[in-house]
Amino acid sequence: MMEFRPEQRDVGLAMRRGAFGRCPHCGKGKIFTAYLKVAPRCSACGEDLSHHRADDAPPYFTMLIVGHVVVAGILACVIETQIPLWVLGVVFGTLTVVLSLVLLPMIKGAIIGLQWANRMHGFSGEADPDTLSPY
Repeated sequence: MMEFRPEQRDVGLAMRRGAFGRCPHCGKGKIFTAYLKVAPRCSACGEDLSHHRADDAPPYFTMLIVGHVVVAGILACVIETQIPLWVLGVVFGTLTVVLSLVLLPMIKGAIIGLQWANRMHGFSGEADPDTLSPY
């Protein structure tokens, strides 16, 4: 008996499209209607995007990346230069805010692309078993 296997989706391409705010399916429509609000459907191809469940992953990965960049930068400046601490606080505080605001939607889009490419959480066309009530 032959088992039906749906076509493989390109994970890297879907994540890149999502990171740039585009639909993981067609790459043309916008994935966000506001800063972090995901559109229910792609305006170009009609792909249902309401299945995404990025939850806490985007803030976690954003903090992980920004923390490594900022802490490494502060340590390098403190060890190698005589820059006053208040200047470091202003520079790296600003860098932290800017990096976080830029990376958060990119990471959320990439995670939505990953979920779409792997047919997770309803992107397979079937009901998501995690959302079905046992009652």
